[in-house]
Amino acid sequence: MTEGSSDTNVPCSPVCSGCNPLALTGRSKLQNERASLNQQIIRQMRMRAGAENLLRATSNNKVCDMVVLELSYINSNLQLLMEQLEGLNSSVEVYQNIQETSSIPLIPLGLKETKEMDFSVSFKDFILEHYSEDGSSFEEEIADLMDLRQACRTPSRNDAGIETLAKYFSHIPLLESRFFSATRQMGIFFTWYDSFTGVPVCQQNVSLEKASILFNIGALYTQIGTRCNRQTGSGLQDAITAFQKAAGVLHHLKETFTHTPSFDMSPSMLSMLIKMMLAQAQECLFEKIALSGIRNEFFSLLKMAHEAAKVGDTYDQVHQSMSQTPIKDNVPFFWSTVAQVKTHHYRSLAHYFLATALLDHQLRPSDDEDQQEKALSQAYDAMPDGRSPLDILRKREERRRIGKAHLRRAVIGHEEGLRIHSLCRHLRKLDVLQAILQASHNRSLAKFNDNDREDEFTDYMEAPDIVSKTEHKAEMETPMATKVKVTDFFRRLGPLSVFSAKQRWTAPRTVRLRLEDRDLGFTLRGDPAPVQVTSLDPLCPAAVDGLKEGDYIVAVGDADCKWMVVSEVMRLLKDVDEDGIDIRVVSLMDSGLPMPTKSATYCGGISKTYSMICLAFDDDKSPKGRKVTKKGSFLSWGVKNHLKSSSTLSLPTADYSGTLPWNKPCPTFPSSSSYNDSALY
Repeated sequence: MTEGSSDTNVPCSPVCSGCNPLALTGRSKLQNERASLNQQIIRQMRMRAGAENLLRATSNNKVCDMVVLELSYINSNLQLLMEQLEGLNSSVEVYQNIQETSSIPLIPLGLKETKEMDFSVSFKDFILEHYSEDGSSFEEEIADLMDLRQACRTPSRNDAGIETLAKYFSHIPLLESRFFSATRQMGIFFTWYDSFTGVPVCQQNVSLEKASILFNIGALYTQIGTRCNRQTGSGLQDAITAFQKAAGVLHHLKETFTHTPSFDMSPSMLSMLIKMMLAQAQECLFEKIALSGIRNEFFSLLKMAHEAAKVGDTYDQVHQSMSQTPIKDNVPFFWSTVAQVKTHHYRSLAHYFLATALLDHQLRPSDDEDQQEKALSQAYDAMPDGRSPLDILRKREERRRIGKAHLRRAVIGHEEGLRIHSLCRHLRKLDVLQAILQASHNRSLAKFNDNDREDEFTDYMEAPDIVSKTEHKAEMETPMATKVKVTDFFRRLGPLSVFSAKQRWTAPRTVRLRLEDRDLGFTLRGDPAPVQVTSLDPLCPAAVDGLKEGDYIVAVGDADCKWMVVSEVMRLLKDVDEDGIDIRVVSLMDSGLPMPTKSATYCGGISKTYSMICLAFDDDKSPKGRKVTKKGSFLSWGVKNHLKSSSTLSLPTADYSGTLPWNKPCPTFPSSSSYNDSALY
């Protein structure tokens, strides 16, 4: 499979559908390289932590000089690794649709990386100790859980991949209730790497797992959005939906997990990412409106001017957010540059559309004068040079003068976009973007020259800003995919409302039931399950044998009845003979006040932390879990566009006679023994 090609699912197991651990796509290679960089970063950070500890502990000047020199090398290596990671976040070409020929690239989020985990020992011990059941009998359930988590490291870039992540996300609260108690630590460390810096965060708090999976759901939606074919209406709608869902997921993450230990999930970073996703959705909405062509008609051109100005303003807000501390220190320079370029590009398009409306269309007797006056007055916050809309519409020279002023701003804006584009080395690799910017500039400059007069010596006026508004505003959309209904892997332990980690139980006791005058000596209640003993006669044989009021019946004879209701348990007891029958019961113990968890970071009142516990662990010695088995384009400009009264307009395109950048031979990634086929995605 070539770089940038479609993802193909590799069947692993029924529970692991929606993952592609062996996919050899450009996206998988980038993600694999990200994993390798994360490991190098954590090694350098361990070395730095050790050197700093030695520096604090020694008083020998010679040793201090050697340590300081070593720290300088380590910090230099870390800086280089961070730059390489930034380069990966700037590699957007392989995420785009391979059929695209002339669309401005969109920015996706890379998936957060995590380490492989083994739940088997901890869960088996907890099941034996807390639930008094044989943990080895749950090996299959634990293996299925580990397979599902492993599949979440390699989700396919489609709805099946979203479903895989959402399925595991829905299982996490069940696992938290079953195994993670406030009074005891499980000894399970969740390790996740920051998507932008590669800094590892390791905690025992399962909330880190939930937040990171939710972040990856949002990131996968952005990758789905960039992959859509934006040359078709359905593809554009899919892209709009994907970016709106990504914004909704990230907003849910921001509102739900307020104390995040990883900077990529901090409120400030998430706020910026939400704005960026909505800006890209708004851009796709603009492209959808322009897909069938833009009519060279007064009202249509004014509408497109408003729409383009809206896209430009949304990207300006994104850039302003990226310029704030500490976001600007962590966001790739490529992202900030793209936001600036698109701000100038779409604002320049708005000026061009409005200039075309003024220059190509004169008020005729058959036109609705009042409607045109109202439309033009709504284009500005304040009319240029204090002129009235009607005065501009009626006077040809006024329309030409103001139209030229807008064209001048369009030319200057496109030139600024090209200048900023040239400052970023990663952005210069996107030939299609440069071609579109250049075509837009040439088009605006040509129209300006067509309306310029050599004998015109009037002073130039400054065209005012165009009001940004839209008929279709991009809105956050919370996807239902995050609320997948799943079956508890550990359902056999009993109803979660009773048999949970926060409850404490006595070991199961066996009680012999015998009938006396057809009376057991107690009553039962329990709908829903489990069944509980009530109204116990303290003198009945069952009470004498150890039965207590409030006991839960977990077995009758050989039948497990944790999930049985009263009628089903009574059916088992009704045929008790004179010899009686054995039942197994458990008693609820007083749990007392819960102890605060040491690693909680998502609760109120706890300051934001950046945990580096994982520096104490060696990646090579970590336990391994079970392996997963395995048209005219909307941006097309015809040669007749120089005509003033053409019937339709469209946006500028890159004219390629040969293959496009995304169809060029893909650069090969350096082969390394660290590339594990099972970790590719």
